[in-house]
Amino acid sequence: MDSLNDLFDQVKLYCRQHMVEATYNLYIDGLIPKSFENSNHITLGVRSGFICKILQDRYLGLLGEAFKATLGFPIEVELVVEEKEPRPSDDPALTGSLDQGNYEFTFENFIKGPSNQFAYAAAQAVAANPSGAYNPLFIYGPSGLGKTHLLKAIEIEIRKNHPDFNIVYVDCETFTNDIISAIRTGTTENFRMKYRAADLLLVDDIQFIAGKESTQEEFFHTFNTLHSAGKQIVLACDRPAKEIKSLEERLRTRFEWGLTADIQPPNYETRVAIIKRKAELLHMDLPYDVAEYIANNLKNNIRQLEGTVKKLNAYYMLEGIDPCVTVAQTAVKDIMGEVQPIPVTVERIINEVARTFDVSAQDIRSTKRNANISSARRVAIYCIREITGMSMENIGKEFGRDHSTIIYNLDTAAKDMAKDSHLRETVADIIENVRS
Repeated sequence: MDSLNDLFDQVKLYCRQHMVEATYNLYIDGLIPKSFENSNHITLGVRSGFICKILQDRYLGLLGEAFKATLGFPIEVELVVEEKEPRPSDDPALTGSLDQGNYEFTFENFIKGPSNQFAYAAAQAVAANPSGAYNPLFIYGPSGLGKTHLLKAIEIEIRKNHPDFNIVYVDCETFTNDIISAIRTGTTENFRMKYRAADLLLVDDIQFIAGKESTQEEFFHTFNTLHSAGKQIVLACDRPAKEIKSLEERLRTRFEWGLTADIQPPNYETRVAIIKRKAELLHMDLPYDVAEYIANNLKNNIRQLEGTVKKLNAYYMLEGIDPCVTVAQTAVKDIMGEVQPIPVTVERIINEVARTFDVSAQDIRSTKRNANISSARRVAIYCIREITGMSMENIGKEFGRDHSTIIYNLDTAAKDMAKDSHLRETVADIIENVRS
């Protein structure tokens, strides 16, 4: 052999002849020969700890056989995970990784269909001509249909064509937490400099702005500053702006200044195309009848389609189980049965109420009795009862209070909402946000 690389090319060829192509592509093809010491010890670089563990458990013997067949004598194979320094342009949120089942959120990888064609075209127009097409672009639709994909695709395209742009991508929850932190630490000027200096501002899950007065106030001025300066704003939401009940009218109007584009659940043909594409990105040969079964049983959420394909891929890679309709039935059942545990939901409710009322989650669980905290606590108790259906005794345990106190808080919350339409709308938005 002329070199270590030539030797390893022969070893890979041997492995390829003894493996399913998809498995070879995922586990063997990406290996990198690092060193060959004393003619009996070779070190191979692996791109991730996940891949390394699978190779150690399942394919180290095959690699040993391949080297012996190529060289004529046995050698010891050592696997090391490559420690790769990320380049400044590498963004983990944007870069695909096959071992994690992710993919690049580019326009090329977005599966178009009648349900999303308009939003896709609008996103492309904004990416091609930021601030010159539609500003703001407001994309809405139920969770899991590709809104985040389009926001990321806009970011990738603009970053590629305008490397000098200051791009800020944030979800509304992070924006809210940044405001709260800035107010508490007296760094609001730094906060404003971060967001108001953007050439492109993309905000995901803008519905979480509902009911949060400080957040709405700050976002109003951020929006005005950017829009007046001709900077591009893109927003994603799970519903039209007019359906965010506790959204201030001045913000609702601004959200509708540009173009509003909705995304609906994909039709059957689009679902099949999405499933097949996800399988291709995982180097998995998915039979058409399996794709058909998944498409017929998961109709409203692209993330569920992706999750099912990833589950089938895991069965194949880890257990050697070929994808078939029977296995797909199990995978679909698992995906549909993945309900968030009540303790996690309770925590989400308390955190969402805390951000809305500008108090801490600890305050809500505490015995403090000032008006704002007491009101937030009542709303949290009401929302927990409404969303989870937990018994009053169990809700009491969450707050360290007895059954009668919980009843009192529920009754008081109901009376307060009956008298105060703004509070009623705020509670409705909190419940919608937690459920979305």
